[in-house]
Amino acid sequence: MTDPLSSLLRAAHLLSPADLAGTVASYARDLGIAETVLYLADYEQTTLVPLPGRGVPERQELSVEGTMAGRSFRRVEVLSGSTDRGVRLWMPLLDGVERLGVAELTLRVAPDEESEARIRAFVSLAAELLVVNDAYSDVFARLRRRKTLSLAAEMQWELLPPLTFGTDRVVITGGLEPAYDVGGDSFDYAVNGDVAELLVIDSVGHGLPAAILASVAVSAYRHARRNMLDLPDIAQEIDAAIAGQFPGSQFATAVIARLDLSTGRLRWINAGHPEPLILRGAALVAPPHCPPARPLGLQDGKPACCEVRLEPGDRLLLYTDGITEARSPDGDFFGEVRLADFISSAAAAGDPAPETVRRLMRRVLDHQADQLQDDASIVVLEWLTGDEQNFRQ
Repeated sequence: MTDPLSSLLRAAHLLSPADLAGTVASYARDLGIAETVLYLADYEQTTLVPLPGRGVPERQELSVEGTMAGRSFRRVEVLSGSTDRGVRLWMPLLDGVERLGVAELTLRVAPDEESEARIRAFVSLAAELLVVNDAYSDVFARLRRRKTLSLAAEMQWELLPPLTFGTDRVVITGGLEPAYDVGGDSFDYAVNGDVAELLVIDSVGHGLPAAILASVAVSAYRHARRNMLDLPDIAQEIDAAIAGQFPGSQFATAVIARLDLSTGRLRWINAGHPEPLILRGAALVAPPHCPPARPLGLQDGKPACCEVRLEPGDRLLLYTDGITEARSPDGDFFGEVRLADFISSAAAAGDPAPETVRRLMRRVLDHQADQLQDDASIVVLEWLTGDEQNFRQ
């Protein structure tokens, strides 16, 4: 008997992205799956949108809140339920620990342990094929947008790394709003061996000019980081790139950080940005005060590094002022304490890091009655929390 995974993998070499959903559904039948529907999360991560294809049953969009599909996505869990046609499974579509969406699978009978393991492997392969084919086509990007992205937002989303990355020692996850109209906020990260590199940046201004400045800054950061420069030199490289391309008073505030994953040693440079926060259990721990350097593009010398030692289980929060300075209609700021309390409560409730950040961005929007006064972004790094294994299917 032909292995459906091998057959799908062979077919993928000459597969048109538009045919992916139908091809996956076809080979899934060899696993006893009568119907297969793949859903992708939209840019705001509020809706799961079905991917159409030949032989794929028609489905409606599903809310991330209040549905079985949404719960599978939120909690990164396999869920099952009975239907008049048999059993329906909901499985998260994961690229590593990055949540892409969910798969809806209808079977005539509930799978045994061995069959479920094969189905999980098949769904994992389908998720990886989604990521690979996304690089060659606009099919999935078009599907994920429930409204038109601004040009600035288009640039920023193309610039971003995956929203979530994880290993057995660290999980890094980020969020960005307004998803369809973000301008000057951005972030970047890389994990190289025992070192995690982080950048959170807030470019002055709004719209396309801010997005262009952020693009130059992030590209300069990657160039310097990949040349293995130390943090002060990385800051100088970004500063020079901004100053050279944007004369006058244009600048960006930022935190540039580096964490040794073996020891917990955290070093960072604060270029006129909100200070990092450390959440230790339910307690907010302020790192040692370190006078911020001038913003990138306006520096007058090599900035100094700050340093602290993280403890196992710590969560590091890097964010822009659009989070803490989000103001309610009656003038109440969201603030650092509310931010830390939200992250702590979500961790205590068992929410995975990406779900914590997704819900946080919704909370920030709600706090401002859905009227953001500024871009808002955050990166949460969890170091040796013990939750890293929760993403395994």
